[in-house]
Amino acid sequence: MNRDKSIALFDKAKQYFPGGVNSPVRAFKSVGGNPLFIEKGDGSHIWDADGNEFIDYCCSWGPLILGHNNPNVRKAVEEALSYGTSFGAPTRKENELAGLILNNHRFIEKIRFVSSGTEAVMSAVRLARGYTKKDKVIKFEGCYHGHFDSMLVKAGSGLATFGTSSSEGVPASQISDTIVLPLNNLAAVEEAFRQFKDQIACILIEPVPANNGLLIQDSEFLLGLRDICSTNKSLLIFDEVISGFRIGFEGAAGYYDIQPDIMTYGKIIGGGLPVGAYASSKEIMSCISPEGGVYQAGTLSGNPIAMAAGKAQLEQCLKEGFYQSLQVRTRQLADNINWHCQEKNYEARVLTIGSIFWLTFSKDGKIQSADQIDGDSMSKFTNFYNGLLENGVYLGPSGYEVGFVSEAHSNEDIEKTISTINTALDKVFA
Repeated sequence: MNRDKSIALFDKAKQYFPGGVNSPVRAFKSVGGNPLFIEKGDGSHIWDADGNEFIDYCCSWGPLILGHNNPNVRKAVEEALSYGTSFGAPTRKENELAGLILNNHRFIEKIRFVSSGTEAVMSAVRLARGYTKKDKVIKFEGCYHGHFDSMLVKAGSGLATFGTSSSEGVPASQISDTIVLPLNNLAAVEEAFRQFKDQIACILIEPVPANNGLLIQDSEFLLGLRDICSTNKSLLIFDEVISGFRIGFEGAAGYYDIQPDIMTYGKIIGGGLPVGAYASSKEIMSCISPEGGVYQAGTLSGNPIAMAAGKAQLEQCLKEGFYQSLQVRTRQLADNINWHCQEKNYEARVLTIGSIFWLTFSKDGKIQSADQIDGDSMSKFTNFYNGLLENGVYLGPSGYEVGFVSEAHSNEDIEKTISTINTALDKVFA
């Protein structure tokens, strides 16, 4: 594969940006070599600067549930753009997207738009603290909630202890109220509430953890968190930046039929443009300024171009059979690869939920915590990944990242991908 133009662009980018990128995983460090610079996308395919074509399962890390350059989304953006780009004032587009979401989602009553998933979670945690008048937050090892200080925390040495920073530049004072617990362990959660009685504002979790592999939780664990929060007058926050509108229009809340207190969103609700949101009941949301005393603001919040793109995308997600069709194609992909791995006795499996999938170099069909992932297996992923690239299939460049099936992926795409992945696995395990 010719990568000369991508290599030249990356050399230039390193003069401008730290590591040559504007988000770390894009640097391809996990898979070796230089990143591909993408020129265009259409449907299920992308093309790099050298003209190489790929079937894309990264989908901009999840937002493009309809595929690239969807005609309806593009038309909505072009129409909105003809009126201007930003006003810093209320617009009809905000009402339209909010109405579409709230009228089709049983679990929320009011919403506030922001500009990213990180901003949404940061605001949701502040809201939980303001509503409960408590300070401490429980999060889980293996879940990612954005790059703000109090969430850049890894587990401490004990079962229910305060975490330590996972990034330089984060002062201890910023993480002193963050408790990091193992996933799928209600006993640890109960111990934390005994140890820090009446101090915990919220439990924050990705109900479908999909930033460190795909760690699908049992419904009993999530229901247990709901019960513990209700008993202790703490709030349950579902971070649905990935799972929201991806495994169903109501996300994980609808999938598991669990009522969180606050939900956060991003990715799909922007139609490929930068948008985040947090949502809750009318009572809890009344604490947000200007109604209440919890302050949050944003110059580009509710940007009309992003609102138009999000509305155009979500309208198509509401089509009858939309999510079922995505799930069928995702299961087709996973089942055929898993049959191949079982037949060949390979230590590899594809795990799925909805239209999210993840290939793990393990025979275990149920991985629910980060410590179950074999870090040494990532060397296999590097060879596997580069084999896919050479044969026209693009995933996120890390073995810990999940893949996404979009409406634009055809049966032909799926069949070619199955063949390409199985061949790449044959070479890895040869």
